Amino acid sequence: MKLNEIAAVLGLDNSDFFTEIIGINTLRDAVEGEISFLSDSKYEKDLFETRASAVILPKEKGDLLPKGVVALPSEDPYMSIALLSKYFSKPIKSSETPPEIGEGCTVYPTAYIENGAKIGSNCTIMSGVYIGSDVRIGNDVVLYPNVTVYRDTIIGDRVGVHAGSVIGSDGFGYAHTKTGEHVKLYQNGNVVIGDDVEIGANCTVDCAVFGSTQIKNGVKIDNLVHIAHNCIVGEYSILVGQVGLAGSTTLGRNVVMGGQSATAGHLSIAPFTTLAARAGVTKSIQKGGTYSGFPLMEHKLWLKLQAKLAKLLES
Repeated sequence: MKLNEIAAVLGLDNSDFFTEIIGINTLRDAVEGEISFLSDSKYEKDLFETRASAVILPKEKGDLLPKGVVALPSEDPYMSIALLSKYFSKPIKSSETPPEIGEGCTVYPTAYIENGAKIGSNCTIMSGVYIGSDVRIGNDVVLYPNVTVYRDTIIGDRVGVHAGSVIGSDGFGYAHTKTGEHVKLYQNGNVVIGDDVEIGANCTVDCAVFGSTQIKNGVKIDNLVHIAHNCIVGEYSILVGQVGLAGSTTLGRNVVMGGQSATAGHLSIAPFTTLAARAGVTKSIQKGGTYSGFPLMEHKLWLKLQAKLAKLLES
């Protein structure tokens, strides 16, 4: 779309700019030809160096953009980008090229593979598996019964995904009108899974809004785990049953999360951090260690607190 067309669609001040926009991206990752937005002040620092062709943002922030980047002022940039996102959403089936399946693969009769998918060698695709358009799967991968892999997902070598798991489903993103309606923010990114990853049964890994949700090499994920859009799970991390990661959480290398522990969104966890069962993380963790409880605290302190509470109950 041309910039003046975008402005017209969103009801913003119409511009004489005819720059062609080919996609939407974050301020940090956008390149020439893409449009971005600012709806949270914590990302304001990224305005100064963005390479986007245009940015939807509050009127008073327009002067912070680099020279040559077009400002599109909006009273609600998040709503504007949600309305715009549907125009850049990719079709569910986007390829006419027949799927490619490597040597030594076993594909069960009831599996379904869309056009554009590419599967490496020695893979096993079991009953009821669905592989979407333009998916890339490496070598020695096993997809157990009824696994669903949405379009554009990339899976590395020696990966196992157990029964019923869904990779690449839409992240949960909505803008909200003043009268309470919910406007979908279309999720136009993908999921990238590294090598030697194992994902348990009935897990969900959401695709990114823009860019990629990443599960890095060597990660091990138990059953019933939810990983939201734009999360990054660092190398060799372990996520135990019923763990939940909110959107844009970044886990460092070798993070261990116990059962039913969870994180709020847009935070980071230091490498070699252990979160005990049912730990609730609401702020970024800068130093590796073992943490428990909610509000979160160091595990040793949590144990002392539980001992004191037990004594109070006895008195």
